[in-house]
Amino acid sequence: MEISLKRIASIDVFRALTMLLMIFVNDFWTLTGIPDWLQHSEAHVDFLGFSDIIFPCFLFIVGMSIPFAIKARIAKGENNLQIIKHIVFRSIALLIMGFFTVNIPEMNAEATGMSQSTFQVSPVIGFFLIWNVYPKNQDSKKYLFIALQVLGVAILVFLIYKFRGGEKAEMMKPHWWGILGLIGWTYLTCAILYLFFYKKTNLLIAVWVFLNLMSIAGHAGWLKSIWLNGPNDWILGNGAFSAFTFTGILATVLLERFYTADKKVRLTFIYLGIGIVMLLLGFVLRKFFIISKIYATPTWVFICCGVAFITYAFIYWLVDLQHKAHWFNIIKPAGTSTLTCYLIPYIVYSFYVALPVSLTFGIVGLIKSMLFALLIIGITALLGKIGIKLKI
Repeated sequence: MEISLKRIASIDVFRALTMLLMIFVNDFWTLTGIPDWLQHSEAHVDFLGFSDIIFPCFLFIVGMSIPFAIKARIAKGENNLQIIKHIVFRSIALLIMGFFTVNIPEMNAEATGMSQSTFQVSPVIGFFLIWNVYPKNQDSKKYLFIALQVLGVAILVFLIYKFRGGEKAEMMKPHWWGILGLIGWTYLTCAILYLFFYKKTNLLIAVWVFLNLMSIAGHAGWLKSIWLNGPNDWILGNGAFSAFTFTGILATVLLERFYTADKKVRLTFIYLGIGIVMLLLGFVLRKFFIISKIYATPTWVFICCGVAFITYAFIYWLVDLQHKAHWFNIIKPAGTSTLTCYLIPYIVYSFYVALPVSLTFGIVGLIKSMLFALLIIGITALLGKIGIKLKI
């Protein structure tokens, strides 16, 4: 069996669950009276909130998907240059989306001459016009699709021209990369490294070790001792984000080696064992570094990688070994139309109407946020049925 060409149901389910939870925790801004352990921890606090685990798990899944995507392109006959071109264009798309989404909260409505809700919806419409999966047509319709993409570009250019942010009414600029931008840079780095090293597992492991050592070196002050006035991060997050993704890549390397009839069951225990070891390493590192998502500390990296391995071990056992993928059909669109699902809340929130406190407080509020996440997935499914789906 050529696993590189086979879609593994457990990966889609893990991605769907992670996206469901990402939308769920992203809705916490509408709530009050919910437990601290569910929320993001503050930067200086040595604590891991439930929300701090979601993004690392998503980067882990990005890593698990990279070998399948690249090997599928190789099987189609694409050379390295063609694959790199695809990786770069995909990363640029994510960076563009991240650039716009991080500027939305900074928009000065009066100086821009546009309401907050209008500005929030507009770039997302542009994204869908540019990167929608249009039908392949050789007739006149293809010119319509090209025109829609040009319109999408025009919308984004117009928004950059019109935008003014903050009290000083400044032009649009990157404040930070945003979730999509971080994914873009991480994907660019890890996908290219995998492309060149995928035939040598020892080199893939060496990259993983290097990324984690960079994370430790950055927080231990070793990099500053080498270059006193150098940047705080030599690479993005001192390698933390790429470490999550490369951990996912190595998880797929194991999947490729053990996804056979006589070894499938063993893989569950291998993933569990690795997850436990990484959790233990994380708690050992806690003697030297706090757990902090904001600072992207090594403890955060190892503990979250351990959680990702253990979680995927259970999902793998349930979905691929016990064949229970149908249990997750209701959230399936979040695993197959993930980018669409992530962006829809920007549109929905632009029409947000404050709910009574009784619906946004405590356990009732949490139920409301989960229902909101399911609603977003339902909208994603409906859009897919009418041919609206982002793909970069």
